[in-house]
Amino acid sequence: MRRRQLTARSVRVGHATVEKFPANVIRNQKFNIITFIPMALFEQFKMFLNLYFLVMATSQFIPELRIGYLYTYWGPLGFVIMVTLIREAVDDVRRWQRDKEVNQQKYKKMTPQGGQRTITSANIRVGDLIFVEKDQRVPADMVFLRTTEASGTCFIRTDQLDGETDWKLRVAVPVTQKLETNEELFTTDATVYAEKPQKDIHNFIGTFTKHDTSTEESLSVESTVWAGTVVASGRLLGLVIYTGAETRAVMNNAAPRSKVGLLDLEINNLTKLLFVAVLGLTVVMMLLKGFSGPWYRYFFRFMLLFSYIIPISLRVNLDVGKAFYSWVIHRDQDMQGTVVRSTTIPEELGRITYLLTDKTGTLTQNEMVFKILHLGTVAYGTDTFDEVSAHVATFFGKDSGSSGQAATSTPTRMRRTVVTRVGEAVKALALCHNVTPVYEEGVNLALEEGEDIQVAHSVTYQASSPDEVALVKWTESVGLPLVHRDLTSLTLRTLQGKLVTFTVLQIFPFTSESKRMGIIVREEATGQVVLYMKGADTVMASMVEYNDWLEEECINLAQKGLRTLVVARKVLTQEQYTHFEQRYTAAKMSVTERGSRLAAVVETLECDLELLCLTGVEDKLQTNVKQTLELLRNAGMKIWMLTGDKLETATCIAKSSRLVSSNQGMHIMGSLGTRREAHLELNALRRKSDCALIIKGDALETCLQYYEHELMDLAVQCPVVVVCRCSPTQKAAVVRLIQRHTGKRTAAVGDGGNDVSMIQAADAGIGIVGKEGKQASLAADFSIEQFQHISRLCLVHGRNSYKRSAALSQFVMHRGLIISTMQAIFSSIFYFSSVALYQGFLMVGYATIYTNFPVFSLVLDHDVSPTIALTYPELYKDLTKGRSLSYKTFFVWVLISVYQGVRGAHVWRDAAFRGRVDPRVSISFTSLILTELLMVGLTVRSWHPLMVVAQFLSLAFYALSVIFMHYFDWEFIKSKDFFWKVLVITLVSSLPLYILKFLRRKFTPPTYSKLEELNTFGSSSLTQQHP
Repeated sequence: MRRRQLTARSVRVGHATVEKFPANVIRNQKFNIITFIPMALFEQFKMFLNLYFLVMATSQFIPELRIGYLYTYWGPLGFVIMVTLIREAVDDVRRWQRDKEVNQQKYKKMTPQGGQRTITSANIRVGDLIFVEKDQRVPADMVFLRTTEASGTCFIRTDQLDGETDWKLRVAVPVTQKLETNEELFTTDATVYAEKPQKDIHNFIGTFTKHDTSTEESLSVESTVWAGTVVASGRLLGLVIYTGAETRAVMNNAAPRSKVGLLDLEINNLTKLLFVAVLGLTVVMMLLKGFSGPWYRYFFRFMLLFSYIIPISLRVNLDVGKAFYSWVIHRDQDMQGTVVRSTTIPEELGRITYLLTDKTGTLTQNEMVFKILHLGTVAYGTDTFDEVSAHVATFFGKDSGSSGQAATSTPTRMRRTVVTRVGEAVKALALCHNVTPVYEEGVNLALEEGEDIQVAHSVTYQASSPDEVALVKWTESVGLPLVHRDLTSLTLRTLQGKLVTFTVLQIFPFTSESKRMGIIVREEATGQVVLYMKGADTVMASMVEYNDWLEEECINLAQKGLRTLVVARKVLTQEQYTHFEQRYTAAKMSVTERGSRLAAVVETLECDLELLCLTGVEDKLQTNVKQTLELLRNAGMKIWMLTGDKLETATCIAKSSRLVSSNQGMHIMGSLGTRREAHLELNALRRKSDCALIIKGDALETCLQYYEHELMDLAVQCPVVVVCRCSPTQKAAVVRLIQRHTGKRTAAVGDGGNDVSMIQAADAGIGIVGKEGKQASLAADFSIEQFQHISRLCLVHGRNSYKRSAALSQFVMHRGLIISTMQAIFSSIFYFSSVALYQGFLMVGYATIYTNFPVFSLVLDHDVSPTIALTYPELYKDLTKGRSLSYKTFFVWVLISVYQGVRGAHVWRDAAFRGRVDPRVSISFTSLILTELLMVGLTVRSWHPLMVVAQFLSLAFYALSVIFMHYFDWEFIKSKDFFWKVLVITLVSSLPLYILKFLRRKFTPPTYSKLEELNTFGSSSLTQQHP
């Protein structure tokens, strides 16, 4: 189907649109009723193994190729496909139910007659006027026209869109908000122009034109509410401009890549080897038999007979095992709240070499605490904030009319200067922000004068940045609380209980590009117009008047791990502001390049600012971050920190979290603009050894442009790498670079929407449920609540999952190899006949009820206890080498299978001459079952009660089937001849392997067994010393 061209649009308010737009339907299903069977089967049979078995099973419909009952082939294949289809169907039905729930949500649509009609979300069209109630999801992208809030504003929650938990302020279009009734919208001749649909959720360009009065107003993102957000206050009326696939939320939904674990890739390679073995064995048998007669029929029959070498039950056992590992992780009481969202890759947690982590909210708590107010000549810390309170009280006492009293209480000019500077700085912090106080009662009772109103009525602060909330909470603690905010005004309360009101004239919001925010206010009492600005020192340093302390103090605060903000102001005359407003309004009306034009106008004010203060805010480290990083480093993981924060803060957090040790050298790559600079920096790094690499995002881009291989070769040798000023796309790019250059497994940890791309690019994505919302945890393969849980997730559960799946997969292969070896010997003895060794249900039962319970019980096995795994993290290093499942271990199991198959088939030596086959079948099959059960016991490293139950359950099933299904001659089964021959064959097949295992553990014990013994010995020694 041809994709619709995305275009800008003009929507008339109150009129249906003629142009066709996408339906407002959310659809996340993979199938529908018609496509489910063909598409689901195609997904299954495009896998080599399933296609191979389909061909084998289908061949049984041809009489000349049939070698047994149909169910011996179609039973296992049908079971595998049925389980998969049921799982796909259940998942798709759940997706359909979730989609239906969203699509069938009811909304009120305004009609031309002035009434309201209830419609479903799926029936909403572009141009509709839709009411959205408080706590209701916004169904489509809309322009915000009216609200029940008197201020003309409302709050929305965007955590499901951008991952941020803080509320966002949205402003209704002033022209429509001023209308007396909603019905007037239909009589108003107005048009909304909207840019073409795009992914950017933080920007919007549009205009609102009222034709009858020739009024035109610019529309920005503050005039919109995007689909997927939730109205947090009031009731709003919006005009739908984008629906369905053209909404911001749907356009940002990129399907994550399908992740395949390294273990699955290794097993896939081994199955290819097994397929080659099937072909090789078939060719050998045909060479010995001779290519005479209908040789192609015999060739295919031999392939069918040896097809058990590639066990179809392997995929089922592994999938069920993965689901079990996920269940165990979810149930672990030591890491409560952990959720496994991808059950296909738990083994990846046991193979991690590179751990890439975000900083804010991941290593740190994203909990900001105001620590320092620096004025240049004097600094105030937590111990001296009471002095700040006194200065603020004096400053506002003077301002409120008691200036004579203030003068007498400040005997020297220096004293008065400090009071003024502190007062202006605190006032700037109390005004320059986007914070709104919200009261529990829902009404702003704080507008009454009085000192205890905020204490009596609990207040919470809502803002898009926790830094701003920390600043406003601090101004409240020193006696200048923010008590009210709406679209046009801000109100502060002094310690004397007096309300000081400011009119908001303009707001310049913070962006990642500008790295600053500003506000222009007019104080109602004096009429003074002031521009306040705060931002990063890198951009503010060039805007403030000359000083000799800012740069040095910024570095000092950053070294202490504090986030710094430079605060400045500029007093404007009325003429200056009027001239600025005219140019700013003209820039806002432009449809093309609006952002750059607005920035150019604002920049005319951003010069010669009066520097007020420098603030330092601490972002606390997460619980046990230092110990967790140390543990992971000892486990052999190389840790990279990728953050959007500035270089100084990133370096400081790297040191405070002990990611970089105190005695470790650091090589810092600042801004690199040319190829020559990049070349010199890389040469300098090459001459250093065992040093941490700290690199900025732009320097990374420059190096990758010219010297990608050289940079990666050096970076992977560094014990720690910190990338600062790193964008979300750069984070994902770094993950892919490591994967491409090293081939090692990566894990990415983050907590915010900006970490999603990195999490999805990594082999194992770990999301932390944090203050920035749940977007990262929802997109991740594993969701945890604390960073410290990563050590247990990888070192314990990753280890167990990998070890168990490695043992399980090799044992299932062994089970197929041993019976195929016996089949080859049987066919050789009987003149290369292509006849099945075991007929009917025996073959099905062998891979299911007779042996599967003990074999699958290997998912309960473990080599070391969780305590040992966490106490000796060095054990993890062996896992990354892949020694539990390798070509070496595979060929060892092949040798064991051939040996046991030959021993098991030894009973057929005289069968060709005596003419009695049935007794030999009963002896060989019974010894085969017992050998498999004993081999499980040989493989197990720590017995679980359910393993014992599984062993006896399998024996019971086999005994009952022998008694009631009459496979064998019952008289022979009861004879001594049967018992002693079964016993001898079983002992000859298994006893040598038990002896080898004993000798190996005696003379070359594995590391984990030494540690277990050491731990047991240590515990018993302590018990004896302290009876």
